[in-house]
Amino acid sequence: MEGSYFTYSLARNILLIAVFFTSSISFISALEKTNVEFIRTSCGLTTYPTLCFNSLSSRSGAIQTSPKLLAQAALSVTLDKTRTTSTAMVKLSQVHVMAPLEVAAMKDCIELLSDAVYELKKSIEEMRRPGSKNTRQVISDIQTWVSSAMTDEDTCVEGFVNDTKMKNVVRGKIVNVAHLTSNALALFNSYASLRG
Repeated sequence: MEGSYFTYSLARNILLIAVFFTSSISFISALEKTNVEFIRTSCGLTTYPTLCFNSLSSRSGAIQTSPKLLAQAALSVTLDKTRTTSTAMVKLSQVHVMAPLEVAAMKDCIELLSDAVYELKKSIEEMRRPGSKNTRQVISDIQTWVSSAMTDEDTCVEGFVNDTKMKNVVRGKIVNVAHLTSNALALFNSYASLRG
């Protein structure tokens, strides 16, 4: 009798654990789906929604449904891509033989990308800082920095007026960064509008 009670009790506990585990997985799956849908909906408001969603959906667990965390993640992704693009431009300048005007344009472009990295980094730092400053001033500063980063990226391509091939190569590297920056600004502006 005692052995059958033990077996019954063990079976019941195993069943409860299985039900709890299955419920937990379903709950976590529902949360992940909600997080991903939040990102998809938010990205729908950007100029490049597919790029936005593809660049941020893998971070859905960290973003959850927070507009602030979404804006921070978008800035962080943009900063990472701007850094790698800047490095690629330095390498490109070392392997291609260019006319003096293109050399000058490449130097300007690398400097502009360096400025964009600085402005994006400053934006992220300001967003992560606890509310020590005037909220409107912080929002204005971040909008200015991200807009400046976008201008820097656009200006980078414009210097290559005499070499169409090089201009197309540079544009190919810069366009993704510019689109990510545009999306990050849109997501930040959406977050800022909630702050009133």
